Amino acid sequence: MVDYTKRPKQPAAPPPQQQPPPPPPGPPSAGYEQWGPPAAPQQQHGAPPPAPQQQHGAPPPAPGVSLGKVTLTKSAPSVSLTKTAGTTGVLRVNLNWNARPAAPQGGGFLKRLAGAASGGIDLDLGCLYEYADGSRGVIQALGNAFRGQHTLPNGELVAWLDGDDRSGRNTGGENLLIDLRHTAHIRRILVFAFIYQGTPNWADADAVVTLFPASGPQVEIRLDEHDPRARLCAIASFTNQGGQLVVNREVRYVHGGQDVLDQQYGWGMNWAPGRK
Repeated sequence: MVDYTKRPKQPAAPPPQQQPPPPPPGPPSAGYEQWGPPAAPQQQHGAPPPAPQQQHGAPPPAPGVSLGKVTLTKSAPSVSLTKTAGTTGVLRVNLNWNARPAAPQGGGFLKRLAGAASGGIDLDLGCLYEYADGSRGVIQALGNAFRGQHTLPNGELVAWLDGDDRSGRNTGGENLLIDLRHTAHIRRILVFAFIYQGTPNWADADAVVTLFPASGPQVEIRLDEHDPRARLCAIASFTNQGGQLVVNREVRYVHGGQDVLDQQYGWGMNWAPGRK
C-alpha cells in the first residue's frame, strides 16, 4: 500500500538541457507516478543526456526496408523482433487514436450535448521497464518521466518518449523509442496506454500501436477489445528470451492506475498519485 501521508518530496528536476520541454500544465490526473526506490535495490547510473529529438510521423523507408506488416492477434500474439528487425537502429513504438469521437446520435438532445461537452480523449503512451542489471522504472509523460531514471554506464539511453500529444490530432501520435543496439541490456518492457483525460471510451478512441523498426516489417497491435470501466490498458510486452527480443500482444485492461498495473505484472515499485 502507498502511504500518501508520508510521500517524499519529488527530486529536483534536471537542468533544462537534460529534460525534454515539459508540456503545458494540465488538469489533475487519476494516474500514478513512481516515487522512491523500488522494492528491490536499483543500480543508479549517471544523469541521462538530452533525449534525442524525434519528429512525429513515419520516416521515409530506407533502401532495402521491407514495407510488409505483421499484425499480432490472439491466435498469433508473438514475434521475434531480433529475427525480423535485427539488433540495430531505433525501434519506434507509435500510439495513434481518434481524439474526437462523433457525438452520440441517440438518447435525446441532452445526452448528445453532454457527449459534446465532455471534450476529447487524451491518451498517454508509457512503459514499465526492467533492465538486465535489475534497475526498474517507468517512462511516461506523467511526472515528466520522459526518459525514466536509468541510463547505461556510458550514459546512453535504452528507451525514451519523444513528447506528449494532448490533442490526438498530431498525425505522428505519441512515440516510445527503443534502441535495439541495447537489446542485451533489456530484461523486459511493458508498453501501456492510459486515458489521461476524457471518458474511458476505448471503442471510439480506436487506438492502434504500430512498431516501426529501422528495417524489417512493421508490427501492428490494435486495441480491438474494449472495457469502458478501465482507464489503462497493457498493450504489449517485450522480453529478452535467450538474446532475442520478443514482443507479445497483451491488450489487457486494468481497473486502476499504474500501481495496479505494476502489481499485476510484478514490478514491485512504489507509486503515488501524479499529474502533468
